[in-house]
Amino acid sequence: MDKLFDMTILICQGAAVTLEIFVITLLLALPIGALAALGRISKFMPLRYLMEFYVWIMRGTPLMLQLLFVYFALPMVGLKLPDIAAALLAFTMNYAAYFAEIFRAGLQAIPRGQFEASKVLGLSHWHTMKRIVFPQVLGIVLPPISNETINLVKDTSLIYILAMNDLLRVARTIVQREFDMTPFVIAGIFYLAMTAILTWAFKNLEAYYGKYDA
Repeated sequence: MDKLFDMTILICQGAAVTLEIFVITLLLALPIGALAALGRISKFMPLRYLMEFYVWIMRGTPLMLQLLFVYFALPMVGLKLPDIAAALLAFTMNYAAYFAEIFRAGLQAIPRGQFEASKVLGLSHWHTMKRIVFPQVLGIVLPPISNETINLVKDTSLIYILAMNDLLRVARTIVQREFDMTPFVIAGIFYLAMTAILTWAFKNLEAYYGKYDA
């Protein structure tokens, strides 16, 4: 029993690293993705092409390759980042690109007639976006954002390759030392619990914003 307790404590410490990567990545990638989406539909063509290139690169190469590039290639040009910062940079830039495409699709799904109608009613651009556009966009983008967020939970295991003591690395270390598969079970329960919580939260958000589809 004591051994199981010690295993759980060590795995919880690894889970804290996993949660840190997940939460910070999500908090950074969502606003960056929203800004990139605005750049993707901008009438300023240099910005538009730059954002298209950024999204193409991030979505067209594996996240693992991006992690290795940030961790090993950047120091070769004099930019050495701490392990956690390197992981966060790669994760944020990767997921921001996916969120950018989700937000772009959401924005472009709003009929132009709604903008014109709000202008006729005398609403400012900000009020139009805040009261009419954003609520509808959120209803459209929440399902794909939910999927990407759940993928992010699982993708955090990739920081294993940077020798960071995340949930999966700690579990594997204990398994190799103790010849006991219990840590993998505990790690699996953690990932399933995180996925269940996120699924529940997004389901409620989708129900709330779904009223704007009526």
